[in-house]
Amino acid sequence: MKSLSPVLMIQGTSSNVGKSLITTALCRWFALRGYKVAPFKAQNMALNAGVTKDGGEIGRAQMIQAEAAGVEPTVFMNPLLLKPEGDRHSQLVLLGKPAGRYHFASYHEQKPKLREIILSSLQQLRESYDLVIVEGAGSPAEVNLKAHDLVNMFVAKSVGALVLLVGDIDRGGIFASLLGTMDLLDDDERDLVAGFIINKFRGDPALFVDGVRFIEERSSRPVFGVLPYMKNHGIAEEDSLGLESRHDRLRRDPLGIDIAVIRLPRISNYDEFARLEEEPDVHVSYITDPREVADADLVIVPGSKATISDLQWLRERGFGEALKKRQAACRPLMAICGGYQMLGMMVEDEHEVEASVSRMEGLGLLPIRTHFGPEKITRQRNLFMRQEPQWMKGAKGLSVLAYEIHMGIVQPAETAEDCHKIFQDQIDQSWEGSLDGTAWVLGTLMHGLFDNQELRQVTVRNLRHLKGLDHCATVRPDRRQADFNALAETLDQHLNMPVLVKLLKLNSPEQSDAIFHTHS
Repeated sequence: MKSLSPVLMIQGTSSNVGKSLITTALCRWFALRGYKVAPFKAQNMALNAGVTKDGGEIGRAQMIQAEAAGVEPTVFMNPLLLKPEGDRHSQLVLLGKPAGRYHFASYHEQKPKLREIILSSLQQLRESYDLVIVEGAGSPAEVNLKAHDLVNMFVAKSVGALVLLVGDIDRGGIFASLLGTMDLLDDDERDLVAGFIINKFRGDPALFVDGVRFIEERSSRPVFGVLPYMKNHGIAEEDSLGLESRHDRLRRDPLGIDIAVIRLPRISNYDEFARLEEEPDVHVSYITDPREVADADLVIVPGSKATISDLQWLRERGFGEALKKRQAACRPLMAICGGYQMLGMMVEDEHEVEASVSRMEGLGLLPIRTHFGPEKITRQRNLFMRQEPQWMKGAKGLSVLAYEIHMGIVQPAETAEDCHKIFQDQIDQSWEGSLDGTAWVLGTLMHGLFDNQELRQVTVRNLRHLKGLDHCATVRPDRRQADFNALAETLDQHLNMPVLVKLLKLNSPEQSDAIFHTHS
């Protein structure tokens, strides 16, 4: 019988210190050396989600980490996903499937059962992979929440994980955050911490030698390394905290392209625009001011976890009128998933699946109606583009990989015609998506469209053409694999990886099925 694989766990002194990015980099580093690696996060609270091949819904961070490791993502890599629906309730996605809406208090009552599912999922991965790299959440030192912990030291203690504690030096207070966290841990928790990673350092790390020495002497733990502040790493943030650093105004560069994503209160899957952000001279902003709509080269109404309430927000903020004026002016406009539903004629939710309002009139830009039912649809799609909007000339005929996550069923309104459909499924031949009569407004339930290089580049070229910038029509090649490799190289340069490998007591790697394009 094969022994269980070791577990490396990345915990942090707070949220947004870089745990997801470091976990992704570690997945790639070990995979490049022949190890079969699985990422794991017991519980995610995020509105950025992806879909596994068998239709399970998990956090986008674990989808990306699995891609970095060169393995197929599974629901065992993120058994619990909480998708906030308001200040007090969240939808629980359990092993990839919806399992009800919970208030904070009622969710705690489920903890004994959930702990069993977490440990069973981790066991599955340890039996199938050479190494499991676990990402924590927030901080393990939240003493008021420790009794209810599912994702930090509960996991580490249950499997005897080797823990690395990450601190963000860029935000300041690195000594207090690392040493204070250690001080607040219980003795058995502190014993699991093998050392520290200092993240987001700007400048020459030689200037921080005294700081490293102080931390090591005070904690009796080594600092495994000081990682530089990694900009433009090409890896999307896990949750909405990443939006705080995004621009909320157009750049208005006459030689560049402005893409405005409306920052809905319950915006979901905003990470699907990360590839657009990487295109040369393309500026993506996340706007809350409807006055920005008029001057953007492309406006996107994104997905939402609260379609009706975010539709109401659009109206109250003045976006409804701004979008109608844009449609009348024949300017590029795109709506995805919940945004697509908002641009239709009517949204009905008589069973209160997402809201306490049973129905609300849509903005009326697209000839569709949405009816919310109890079943959630999550699946990957292989599509063929049969129709194209005016601002996506040349996209017709492209094959597109995408995925859908929604509970609302979209149907054509009485006046809609089949010729307005955009995508056709290459397996079941079903149609998806809508164009308005002008062919300048595109609506679709599909997420991840701009991860498709050809579609993304066609879009950018057309937007440049419409702005008279054909002479600037360079596009960035798809560098996802190269981005993963660059992260692994950063670890190789700045972390003491040989010591880490020794501490993990890893066996010689088994032959991995992963294929990496190291020269992308």
